Amino acid sequence: MTAERSSDEPRRTAAPRPAVPMELLVHLRRARDLADRYYAEPLDLDALARAAGVSKYHFLRSFAAEYGVTPAQYLCQRRIERAQDLLRATNLTVTEVCHLVGFTSLGSFSSRFRSLVGTSPSAYQRRYAEAGVPHIPGCFIFMHGLSDRRPAAPRPEPSRPPPITAIPEKRGGRALS
Repeated sequence: MTAERSSDEPRRTAAPRPAVPMELLVHLRRARDLADRYYAEPLDLDALARAAGVSKYHFLRSFAAEYGVTPAQYLCQRRIERAQDLLRATNLTVTEVCHLVGFTSLGSFSSRFRSLVGTSPSAYQRRYAEAGVPHIPGCFIFMHGLSDRRPAAPRPEPSRPPPITAIPEKRGGRALS
């Protein structure tokens, strides 16, 4: 006898995947923050997994489950977002931007940019150049870096003991006070 489902019976779907354990989230965020901060560096799965303190395979599965993209896709998205900022606001060439954001190949950069943004990097840059947006000179970027963080607050001077104004006299190898 075959069991047929009637049309008024609800359709069963696969059970939702269990969420990433709470204690692992802190470690995943640490790795994500590393990717956000050092996007232009040659980061790989091993380095990110080390930052999270778990095996690379467990890290890959957990990261994808939590954020919906693999660590490599996340890093690529950050690099492309930063490239968009540079193409809009500076007078750097597409090749210079490509290398500044961490890509080693102009072809890879252009194809990833086009797939994520929908236009080529040069067309994207041209569109903003025609709008007359003032540019930051490229020499400034090369000299001062890509810091988009606020400058650190000046550190307070450490408290020092009051200066010694008089040196005690010594008699018989002992100081008098």
